Amino acid sequence: MYKSNMVQEAQTAPLTPKENNMLLEWISPSRLFKRRSKEFYKTAGALVTLVVIILFFIGEFLLIGVILATFFVMYVLSTVPPEPIKHEVTILGIETGGHFHRWEEMVEFWFDEKWGQKILVVRMIFGFPAHLQLLLDTVSPDQIKKLLSEHLPYREKPERTFLDRTSEWLAQKIPLERTS
Repeated sequence: MYKSNMVQEAQTAPLTPKENNMLLEWISPSRLFKRRSKEFYKTAGALVTLVVIILFFIGEFLLIGVILATFFVMYVLSTVPPEPIKHEVTILGIETGGHFHRWEEMVEFWFDEKWGQKILVVRMIFGFPAHLQLLLDTVSPDQIKKLLSEHLPYREKPERTFLDRTSEWLAQKIPLERTS
């Protein structure tokens, strides 16, 4: 009985990403990257200092720590270049950076562009990660659209949330560096 249960479990066990057929693979940076100027850091540092001083007098020490940690992460992400990672589109889903995501976990996909780089964005069902963002680098968006549209609906433009609209408004009103 024990042996028959093991055979039955082996037959119904899902395939691992290594056992399936790969449809497309490419290598690209793991995240967006843009070197920032000294002017950017001076402006951001001045804003952070002003907010920290105000919060100090209010007594919000935990919030001060969160703001300083966020500023530090922003600094590190804009000074350390991203490492290249491999992306694979397979019959069962998408593998990116060693993490496999099944088609059943995905809702829809679209393309975006930021800082001159094309991005494939896949919205996930579950909350973390909410979106997969894969830099396309040398891969054609049409090629990816053809493969993914067999499994997921394509959306021309995603719904803009309140947070999206607010962050764009804030970036326009308080530019941290000159764009010329």
